[in-house]
Amino acid sequence: MVSELIGKYIWLIQTLSAAGDRGLSLHEITDKYEHRFDQPYSRRTFNNHRIAIADVFGVDIQCNRRENRYFIPFGDEVMDDDKSVRWLINTFTVNSLLTLGQDRLSGRVSVEEIPSGQKFLTTIMQAMEDGQELEIVYVKYDAAYSERLHIQPFALKEHGRRWYLVAFCHERALRDGKEVGNSDSSAWRVYGLDRIASITEYGRTFRMPAGFDVDALFSESFGIFFPREGQKSVTVRFKASESEARYLRDLPLHHSQAEEGKDGSGEVIFRIRVIPNPDLVMEFCRLSGRVEVLEPSSLRDAVMDELGKGYDKYKIKR
Repeated sequence: MVSELIGKYIWLIQTLSAAGDRGLSLHEITDKYEHRFDQPYSRRTFNNHRIAIADVFGVDIQCNRRENRYFIPFGDEVMDDDKSVRWLINTFTVNSLLTLGQDRLSGRVSVEEIPSGQKFLTTIMQAMEDGQELEIVYVKYDAAYSERLHIQPFALKEHGRRWYLVAFCHERALRDGKEVGNSDSSAWRVYGLDRIASITEYGRTFRMPAGFDVDALFSESFGIFFPREGQKSVTVRFKASESEARYLRDLPLHHSQAEEGKDGSGEVIFRIRVIPNPDLVMEFCRLSGRVEVLEPSSLRDAVMDELGKGYDKYKIKR
Protein backbone atom coordinates (compact mmCIF):
# COMPACT_ATOMS: atom_id res chain seq x y z
CA MET A 1 0.00 0.00 0.00
CA VAL A 2 1.13 3.55 -0.73
CA SER A 3 0.41 4.69 2.85
CA GLU A 4 2.54 1.84 4.24
CA LEU A 5 5.45 2.78 1.99
CA ILE A 6 5.16 6.45 2.94
CA GLY A 7 5.16 5.43 6.60
CA LYS A 8 8.43 3.57 6.03
CA TYR A 9 9.97 6.60 4.34
CA ILE A 10 8.99 8.83 7.25
CA TRP A 11 10.20 6.24 9.77
CA LEU A 12 13.63 6.17 8.08
CA ILE A 13 13.83 9.99 8.06
CA GLN A 14 12.90 10.18 11.74
CA THR A 15 15.22 7.36 12.77
CA LEU A 16 18.22 8.98 11.10
CA SER A 17 17.20 12.42 12.36
CA ALA A 18 17.14 11.09 15.94
CA ALA A 19 20.61 9.58 15.47
CA GLY A 20 22.14 13.03 14.95
CA ASP A 21 25.35 13.83 13.11
CA ARG A 22 26.99 10.48 13.95
CA GLY A 23 24.24 8.64 12.11
CA LEU A 24 23.77 4.89 11.93
CA SER A 25 25.52 2.02 10.21
CA LEU A 26 23.57 -0.07 7.70
CA HIS A 27 23.58 -2.91 10.24
CA GLU A 28 22.02 -0.66 12.90
CA ILE A 29 19.42 0.64 10.45
CA THR A 30 18.58 -2.92 9.38
CA ASP A 31 18.16 -4.06 12.99
CA LYS A 32 15.85 -1.15 13.80
CA TYR A 33 13.83 -1.63 10.61
CA GLU A 34 13.39 -5.39 11.16
CA HIS A 35 12.37 -4.76 14.77
CA ARG A 36 9.86 -2.10 13.74
CA PHE A 37 8.31 -3.73 10.66
CA ASP A 38 9.07 -7.43 11.31
CA GLN A 39 10.49 -8.00 7.83
CA PRO A 40 13.98 -8.13 6.27
CA TYR A 41 15.64 -4.97 4.99
CA SER A 42 18.15 -5.47 2.20
CA ARG A 43 20.79 -2.99 1.08
CA ARG A 44 18.97 -2.72 -2.24
CA THR A 45 15.65 -1.83 -0.54
CA PHE A 46 17.42 0.69 1.69
CA ASN A 47 19.03 2.38 -1.32
CA ASN A 48 15.67 2.45 -3.13
CA HIS A 49 14.17 4.15 -0.07
CA ARG A 50 17.03 6.68 -0.02
CA ILE A 51 16.36 7.62 -3.64
CA ALA A 52 12.60 7.84 -3.09
CA ILE A 53 13.01 10.00 0.02
CA ALA A 54 15.22 12.40 -1.90
CA ASP A 55 12.71 12.58 -4.75
CA VAL A 56 9.53 12.82 -2.66
CA PHE A 57 10.63 14.80 0.41
CA GLY A 58 13.78 16.49 -0.82
CA VAL A 59 15.71 14.94 2.09
CA ASP A 60 19.22 13.75 1.31
CA ILE A 61 20.45 10.73 3.31
CA GLN A 62 24.23 11.00 3.13
CA CYS A 63 26.94 8.46 3.91
CA ASN A 64 30.16 9.07 5.82
CA ARG A 65 32.38 6.84 3.68
CA ARG A 66 35.18 6.82 6.21
CA GLU A 67 32.98 5.18 8.86
CA ASN A 68 30.23 3.79 6.61
CA ARG A 69 27.51 5.54 8.60
CA TYR A 70 24.39 7.15 7.17
CA PHE A 71 23.05 10.48 8.41
CA ILE A 72 20.81 13.41 7.53
CA PRO A 73 22.45 16.85 7.77
CA PHE A 74 20.51 18.99 10.27
CA GLY A 75 18.26 15.96 10.72
CA ASP A 76 16.46 17.25 13.82
CA GLU A 77 14.99 20.05 11.70
CA VAL A 78 13.84 17.89 8.79
CA MET A 79 10.49 16.40 9.74
CA ASP A 80 7.79 16.51 12.40
CA ASP A 81 6.49 13.21 13.72
CA ASP A 82 2.86 12.12 13.69
CA LYS A 83 0.25 10.83 16.09
CA SER A 84 -1.85 8.97 13.51
CA VAL A 85 -1.50 7.45 10.08
CA ARG A 86 -4.14 9.83 8.74
CA TRP A 87 -2.12 12.83 9.98
CA LEU A 88 0.96 11.42 8.23
CA ILE A 89 -0.85 10.96 4.93
CA ASN A 90 -2.43 14.42 5.10
CA THR A 91 0.94 15.97 5.84
CA PHE A 92 2.54 14.04 2.99
CA THR A 93 -0.21 15.13 0.61
CA VAL A 94 0.17 18.80 1.53
CA ASN A 95 3.96 18.62 1.24
CA SER A 96 3.68 16.93 -2.14
CA LEU A 97 1.31 19.57 -3.45
CA LEU A 98 3.55 22.34 -2.15
CA THR A 99 6.56 20.74 -3.82
CA LEU A 100 4.75 20.26 -7.12
CA GLY A 101 3.43 23.81 -7.07
CA GLN A 102 6.43 25.63 -5.63
CA ASP A 103 7.35 27.24 -8.94
CA ARG A 104 3.85 28.45 -9.74
CA LEU A 105 2.86 29.31 -6.13
CA SER A 106 6.17 30.55 -4.76
CA GLY A 107 5.61 33.13 -2.03
CA ARG A 108 1.87 32.42 -1.90
CA VAL A 109 1.61 29.47 0.53
CA SER A 110 2.66 29.69 4.17
CA VAL A 111 2.54 26.99 6.87
CA GLU A 112 3.34 27.13 10.57
CA GLU A 113 6.19 25.20 12.10
CA ILE A 114 5.91 23.21 15.33
CA PRO A 115 9.17 24.12 17.15
CA SER A 116 8.83 21.50 19.86
CA GLY A 117 11.55 18.89 20.23
CA GLN A 118 10.65 16.84 17.15
CA LYS A 119 13.98 15.04 17.33
CA PHE A 120 12.79 13.09 20.39
CA LEU A 121 9.49 11.89 18.93
CA THR A 122 10.89 8.77 17.26
CA THR A 123 12.81 7.74 20.39
CA ILE A 124 9.75 8.25 22.60
CA MET A 125 7.37 6.43 20.27
CA GLN A 126 9.75 3.49 19.96
CA ALA A 127 10.05 3.33 23.76
CA MET A 128 6.26 3.47 24.05
CA GLU A 129 5.91 0.59 21.62
CA ASP A 130 8.62 -1.49 23.33
CA GLY A 131 7.56 -0.68 26.90
CA GLN A 132 10.98 0.79 27.72
CA GLU A 133 11.49 3.26 30.55
CA LEU A 134 13.41 6.45 29.81
CA GLU A 135 15.71 8.81 31.63
CA ILE A 136 15.13 12.45 30.70
CA VAL A 137 16.83 15.69 31.64
CA TYR A 138 14.00 18.22 31.99
CA VAL A 139 14.11 22.00 32.40
CA LYS A 140 10.93 23.80 33.47
CA TYR A 141 10.16 27.29 32.19
CA ASP A 142 9.92 28.59 35.76
CA ALA A 143 13.10 26.93 37.03
CA ALA A 144 16.77 27.73 36.51
CA TYR A 145 17.88 24.14 37.06
CA SER A 146 17.33 20.83 35.30
CA GLU A 147 15.91 17.61 36.73
CA ARG A 148 17.01 14.08 35.89
CA LEU A 149 13.84 12.00 35.89
CA HIS A 150 13.04 8.35 35.28
CA ILE A 151 9.75 7.89 33.52
CA GLN A 152 7.44 5.43 31.83
CA PRO A 153 6.27 6.99 28.53
CA PHE A 154 2.51 6.48 28.21
CA ALA A 155 1.35 8.76 25.41
CA LEU A 156 2.06 11.78 23.21
CA LYS A 157 -0.32 14.70 22.82
CA GLU A 158 -0.13 17.68 20.48
CA HIS A 159 -1.55 21.03 21.58
CA GLY A 160 -0.92 24.65 20.67
CA ARG A 161 1.94 23.91 18.22
CA ARG A 162 3.75 21.86 20.87
CA TRP A 163 4.20 18.17 21.62
CA TYR A 164 3.74 16.86 25.16
CA LEU A 165 4.63 13.54 26.76
CA VAL A 166 2.30 11.93 29.31
CA ALA A 167 4.31 9.72 31.63
CA PHE A 168 4.58 8.07 35.03
CA CYS A 169 7.45 9.62 37.03
CA HIS A 170 9.31 7.49 39.59
CA GLU A 171 10.73 10.53 41.38
CA ARG A 172 7.26 12.03 41.81
CA ALA A 173 5.94 8.76 43.22
CA LEU A 174 8.79 8.56 45.74
CA ARG A 175 8.41 12.24 46.63
CA ASP A 176 4.76 11.65 47.43
CA GLY A 177 5.63 8.60 49.52
CA LYS A 178 3.79 6.28 47.16
CA GLU A 179 4.69 2.77 46.18
CA VAL A 180 6.27 2.60 42.76
CA GLY A 181 3.25 1.53 40.73
CA ASN A 182 2.16 3.24 37.56
CA SER A 183 -1.55 2.72 38.22
CA ASP A 184 -1.37 5.59 40.74
CA SER A 185 -2.29 8.61 38.63
CA SER A 186 -0.95 11.08 41.23
CA ALA A 187 2.52 10.40 39.82
CA TRP A 188 1.47 10.89 36.20
CA ARG A 189 2.93 14.03 34.67
CA VAL A 190 2.93 15.99 31.40
CA TYR A 191 6.27 17.08 29.92
CA GLY A 192 6.77 19.54 27.06
CA LEU A 193 9.16 18.02 24.52
CA ASP A 194 10.77 21.40 23.92
CA ARG A 195 11.86 21.43 27.59
CA ILE A 196 13.58 18.02 27.37
CA ALA A 197 17.35 18.41 27.03
CA SER A 198 18.17 14.71 26.56
CA ILE A 199 16.57 11.26 26.51
CA THR A 200 18.18 7.86 27.05
CA GLU A 201 16.91 4.34 27.67
CA TYR A 202 18.17 2.76 30.85
CA GLY A 203 17.21 -0.88 30.55
CA ARG A 204 13.97 -1.16 32.50
CA THR A 205 10.65 -2.23 31.02
CA PHE A 206 7.11 -1.46 32.12
CA ARG A 207 3.52 -2.39 31.42
CA MET A 208 0.85 0.13 30.58
CA PRO A 209 -1.91 0.73 33.14
CA ALA A 210 -5.01 -1.23 32.19
CA GLY A 211 -7.47 0.70 30.06
CA PHE A 212 -5.26 3.75 29.56
CA ASP A 213 -6.55 6.12 26.84
CA VAL A 214 -4.99 9.56 26.45
CA ASP A 215 -8.05 11.07 24.77
CA ALA A 216 -10.30 9.82 27.56
CA LEU A 217 -7.80 11.09 30.12
CA PHE A 218 -8.03 14.66 28.81
CA SER A 219 -11.69 14.50 27.75
CA GLU A 220 -12.80 16.89 30.52
CA SER A 221 -9.67 19.05 30.46
CA PHE A 222 -8.80 22.08 28.41
CA GLY A 223 -5.37 22.12 26.80
CA ILE A 224 -2.69 20.00 28.44
CA PHE A 225 -3.52 20.59 32.10
CA PHE A 226 -3.68 17.21 33.76
CA PRO A 227 -6.93 16.33 35.59
CA ARG A 228 -6.19 15.60 39.24
CA GLU A 229 -7.98 13.23 41.57
CA GLY A 230 -11.13 14.81 42.95
CA GLN A 231 -11.42 17.50 40.26
CA LYS A 232 -14.88 17.71 38.74
CA SER A 233 -15.92 19.16 35.43
CA VAL A 234 -18.41 22.03 35.44
CA THR A 235 -20.70 23.58 32.88
CA VAL A 236 -19.15 26.74 31.44
CA ARG A 237 -21.60 29.06 29.68
CA PHE A 238 -20.48 31.95 27.51
CA LYS A 239 -21.94 34.16 24.83
CA ALA A 240 -20.62 35.55 21.58
CA SER A 241 -21.73 37.86 18.82
CA GLU A 242 -23.25 36.21 15.78
CA SER A 243 -20.08 36.80 13.74
CA GLU A 244 -17.87 35.24 16.43
CA ALA A 245 -20.37 32.41 16.82
CA ARG A 246 -19.69 31.39 13.22
CA TYR A 247 -16.02 30.87 14.09
CA LEU A 248 -16.93 28.93 17.21
CA ARG A 249 -19.20 26.63 15.23
CA ASP A 250 -16.37 25.83 12.84
CA LEU A 251 -13.67 25.62 15.53
CA PRO A 252 -15.29 24.67 18.86
CA LEU A 253 -13.41 25.55 22.05
CA HIS A 254 -13.94 21.99 23.31
CA HIS A 255 -15.38 18.75 21.99
CA SER A 256 -18.29 19.10 24.46
CA GLN A 257 -19.36 22.46 23.02
CA ALA A 258 -23.10 22.87 22.47
CA GLU A 259 -25.22 25.81 21.36
CA GLU A 260 -28.14 26.89 23.53
CA GLY A 261 -29.60 29.66 21.37
CA LYS A 262 -29.70 33.46 21.43
CA ASP A 263 -30.28 35.80 24.33
CA GLY A 264 -32.41 38.95 24.29
CA SER A 265 -29.67 41.02 22.64
CA GLY A 266 -29.20 38.56 19.80
CA GLU A 267 -25.90 37.11 21.03
CA VAL A 268 -25.41 33.34 20.84
CA ILE A 269 -24.98 31.34 24.06
CA PHE A 270 -22.72 28.28 24.12
CA ARG A 271 -21.78 25.83 26.83
CA ILE A 272 -18.93 23.38 27.38
CA ARG A 273 -18.27 20.81 30.10
CA VAL A 274 -14.69 21.08 31.39
CA ILE A 275 -12.44 21.37 34.43
CA PRO A 276 -11.46 25.07 34.50
CA ASN A 277 -7.70 25.71 34.43
CA PRO A 278 -5.26 28.52 33.50
CA ASP A 279 -5.28 27.49 29.83
CA LEU A 280 -9.02 28.03 29.68
CA VAL A 281 -8.70 31.41 31.41
CA MET A 282 -6.10 32.52 28.87
CA GLU A 283 -8.24 31.29 25.98
CA PHE A 284 -11.15 33.47 27.12
CA CYS A 285 -8.73 36.37 27.58
CA ARG A 286 -7.59 35.86 23.99
CA LEU A 287 -11.21 36.16 22.92
CA SER A 288 -11.88 39.19 25.10
CA GLY A 289 -14.24 41.70 23.55
CA ARG A 290 -15.78 38.97 21.41
CA VAL A 291 -16.80 36.39 24.03
CA GLU A 292 -18.18 36.88 27.55
CA VAL A 293 -18.07 34.19 30.24
CA LEU A 294 -21.42 33.93 31.99
CA GLU A 295 -20.80 31.14 34.49
CA PRO A 296 -19.44 29.77 36.71
CA SER A 297 -18.72 32.99 38.58
CA SER A 298 -15.29 31.72 39.69
CA LEU A 299 -14.15 31.39 36.06
CA ARG A 300 -15.71 34.73 35.13
CA ASP A 301 -13.84 36.37 38.01
CA ALA A 302 -10.56 34.70 37.00
CA VAL A 303 -10.90 36.03 33.44
CA MET A 304 -11.78 39.51 34.72
CA ASP A 305 -8.77 39.46 37.04
CA GLU A 306 -6.38 38.47 34.24
CA LEU A 307 -7.81 41.10 31.89
CA GLY A 308 -7.51 43.67 34.69
CA LYS A 309 -3.81 42.90 35.08
CA GLY A 310 -3.34 43.50 31.37
CA TYR A 311 -5.29 46.75 31.51
CA ASP A 312 -3.19 47.96 34.45
CA LYS A 313 -0.02 47.42 32.45
CA TYR A 314 -1.24 49.42 29.48
CA LYS A 315 -2.95 52.28 31.30
CA ILE A 316 0.33 53.42 32.91
CA LYS A 317 1.79 56.27 30.90
CA ARG A 318 5.37 55.74 29.78
